[in-house]
Amino acid sequence: MRLRNRVLLLGVVLTMAVAGFGAKSANQKRLERLLKRAMIVDLHSDTTQLILEEGYNLGERHDYAQEDIPRMREGRLGAQFFSLNPNVRRLTALESVKRGFDELDAVRNEVRMHPQDLVFATTADDIVRARRRKKIAILIGLEGGHMIDSDPRVLRSFFELGARYMTLTHFLNTPWADSSTDEPLSNGLSPLGRGIVAEMNRLGMMVDISHVSDKTFYDVLETTQAPVIASHSSCRALCDAARNMSDDMLRALAENGGVVHINFYAGYLDQKFWEETQRLEERRRREQAAAEALYAVDPRTGGAQLREVNRKYREILPKVPLSKLLDHFDHAIRVAGIDHVGLGSDFDGVSDLLPVGMEDVSKLPALIEGLIERGYSDRDIEKVLGLNSLRVMREVERVARESRNEKPFSPTAP
Repeated sequence: MRLRNRVLLLGVVLTMAVAGFGAKSANQKRLERLLKRAMIVDLHSDTTQLILEEGYNLGERHDYAQEDIPRMREGRLGAQFFSLNPNVRRLTALESVKRGFDELDAVRNEVRMHPQDLVFATTADDIVRARRRKKIAILIGLEGGHMIDSDPRVLRSFFELGARYMTLTHFLNTPWADSSTDEPLSNGLSPLGRGIVAEMNRLGMMVDISHVSDKTFYDVLETTQAPVIASHSSCRALCDAARNMSDDMLRALAENGGVVHINFYAGYLDQKFWEETQRLEERRRREQAAAEALYAVDPRTGGAQLREVNRKYREILPKVPLSKLLDHFDHAIRVAGIDHVGLGSDFDGVSDLLPVGMEDVSKLPALIEGLIERGYSDRDIEKVLGLNSLRVMREVERVARESRNEKPFSPTAP
């Protein structure tokens, strides 16, 4: 009897092992199918700074930073929005305008240097055409309204040069919109800010509410005629950082037809990690400041020193598993709906503090595999990877076409 029981138990174990292997094999086939078919669109990367300051060549594989063409290819990336991000704490608004143009030119020059792999895009259809040609579409977003110096003419100039979204604030307020990480100045969106949002609608530039205060967010929804985006924000219910979106905000964004693009920064994913970064913030900023001072004189040496500081704190801070990132996708999908969630990695903008298993753009297949394992259909995964973002782009483009006969906004017009 004892032998028989052992044989039965062994049979059960073998059956379970075979079933597990079969499920894993099926998931691998689905992953391969999705990697061939899906359009992967990432709404936010800060690699721009490396390109301009350190001569970072996207065509070469690097052992630092998070994005270059070889790793983009491994991650099957279809389109990348590079952000223009002049330092709002160090530059005046006018200096930010010039810096923004310098950054935009650096990105466009990188595209010109690698025509076999990259193509500059400004529309959803451009992204689709790039995919058909087996190229990666490169797009531009402005991270911070300080870059237009409160002047809609500068906004229009950035649009004409290819920028297709603007984050209304960065870490500090603009004179016309409040940031989530600054003391309120305009009680949300000022009349000038409402005019700028309307002008973005007229042009066909996506309004990005990442970084803005909650009041600014709701004022934007009252003003806009087109869906808006959060280009790189996660869920406040899982990690209570002001930069994340509350459930009420997620529901309101969905009602607007917009998309929240989940940020990969470990500090916006895990509450324990966030609290520990806050405890160490003053000390870390002091060490970063010394490296940044050197960076201003010698970007390559200063950049290497900054990355060494990042490495030090990556070892000190708690490890955040990939499952935490997947939790934010789960939560946003549950609250906002499958049609309103996308990717906003913030690669090269998070001090190298990313979840284990998502260290750079080449790891994107692991995210897809995780979504498969959590039970999402192929179609739903494709929506999250890029189709939702393309839908918003097309809707913003439609609103602009219908507004083409409207007069451009001028704050001094009678």
